[in-house]
Amino acid sequence: MSRPTRAVIDLQALRHNYQLAQSLAPDSKTMPMVKANAYGHGAVKVSQALSDIAPAFGVACIEEALELRSAGIKQPILLLEGAFDAAELKVAATKGFWVMVENHQQKQAIIDADLALPLTVWLGVDTGMHRLGFHSDEINEVYKTLNSSRNVSQPIVVTSHFACADDLHSDATAKQIATFKVCAPVAAMQSLANSAAILAWPKAQREWQRPGYMLYGNSPFAGPQENADKLKPVMSFESAVISLRSIAAGESVGYTANWTAERDSTIATITVGYGDGYPRNASNGTPVLINGVRYPLVGRVSMDMITVDVTELSDVAIGDKAVLWGPELPVNEVASYCGTIGYELLTRMPGRVPRIYL
Repeated sequence: MSRPTRAVIDLQALRHNYQLAQSLAPDSKTMPMVKANAYGHGAVKVSQALSDIAPAFGVACIEEALELRSAGIKQPILLLEGAFDAAELKVAATKGFWVMVENHQQKQAIIDADLALPLTVWLGVDTGMHRLGFHSDEINEVYKTLNSSRNVSQPIVVTSHFACADDLHSDATAKQIATFKVCAPVAAMQSLANSAAILAWPKAQREWQRPGYMLYGNSPFAGPQENADKLKPVMSFESAVISLRSIAAGESVGYTANWTAERDSTIATITVGYGDGYPRNASNGTPVLINGVRYPLVGRVSMDMITVDVTELSDVAIGDKAVLWGPELPVNEVASYCGTIGYELLTRMPGRVPRIYL
């Protein structure tokens, strides 16, 4: 019998979330973001599950794109950080990868490259996030230069990224949309909407949209939101109780003895830890589901195990199923006990954890 720690991936929920994104912008093409191993869900399996309905896929780098090509994914694949050298441009041209261009060095590398086929280019504009992209007042000139290059196919897609779209009370997104509207060449195709914008900012709809976090069934917002509430979590991170013990009031549990029982207590040990992607900085009280009932994490998370106080109920037994996050326990809630966000918990899950696809 194998170790029970696993991530169960619901591919029907994945397709539901993709179709929700498409329904919110029916005139847009919807490109799933499958970078970082599809946010920890398995890039190959996720892409295969969407291959009959997705027109293209987005990844961070060429290594991720090559993995998808090797697995039989035939759609165009956008390299969101562009090419890092001339050799990658040649591979991109022959493999049907699209490339982001966000600085003058990348632009010139494309113009100077000796390519077998022209590239589809996505042209990044910095509309206020100040991370990547050309300045808004130079984008038209850059567009003209690329548009006239024999190494660039038509159409060019002009794109930007939002800094605060997950904050529904911020005016930053409206300002970025306005900046983009003024500077983006009218002849180009456009792409603005990430997950938060797809769900809550209809003025961000353009020819292409790029769902990421929402695709995996998780809301980018801190509170309820009408469209985000329709999402279905795709991953259920599961394990099982492997030991039970009774301790007396005043005794401590785990490394550093950072939790001490205030009463006689029953402690369940679950075989999952930071070696499986469960966060070491999860605080005492972080909820864990055992047989559908919430219990508090107690003691320090170790590499392979956590401990949970199950004193309130007496029917917990060795072998009982434990859920670390999933449809009944949102990853965002768990992340809030760890001082981080659900994105991090999902994407840092290692290959050690088997993915089971439904």
